[in-house]
Amino acid sequence: MNSITEHPVYSKNVFELITVANDFCLTMAGIESADKSHLIDYLRKICPLLYLKASLLPDIFVSDTEANERFLTQDEWEILFNTLRKKFAADDEFWYIDQSASGNDPVKGSLAECFADIYQDMKDFLTLYQKNSLAAKENAVHEIKRLFEIRWGFSLVNALMVLHYLVMPKGQEEDSSFIL
Repeated sequence: MNSITEHPVYSKNVFELITVANDFCLTMAGIESADKSHLIDYLRKICPLLYLKASLLPDIFVSDTEANERFLTQDEWEILFNTLRKKFAADDEFWYIDQSASGNDPVKGSLAECFADIYQDMKDFLTLYQKNSLAAKENAVHEIKRLFEIRWGFSLVNALMVLHYLVMPKGQEEDSSFIL
């Protein structure tokens, strides 16, 4: 690399995730004033973007693992979780099959928990990336990609499926000409 700006932490794909993650975090931070239908509409649109942008992140070699930090407190997480739980109300809980677990028993999920967890990872990523050190940026990108692959990517997909069912017209007859 001839220049520090050629480092993968400064790539277009990283900056695009930063942009989408920042929008998500700002929206979640102001969620108290949003109504449920606006929230669901927003989340249906931002989830695919978060998924796409995270899936395009480069592999990053971390030169100093000591520079990795977490910032969001348990209290901050709980405030967001409780706010989201109230917003989603009866639509908060859902059932899904965890493909990584043994067996095919359904597992109960929570939209509030999914989005509070995603917020925590995004907020920690953004805060660490803003530090004025290459090691912090390496850790931020490496960690958000790792957490996407093992945790929040799955939560996001499960939550998106629930959001889809919440907004699509119910009671419509299926089109028998469409076969999967």
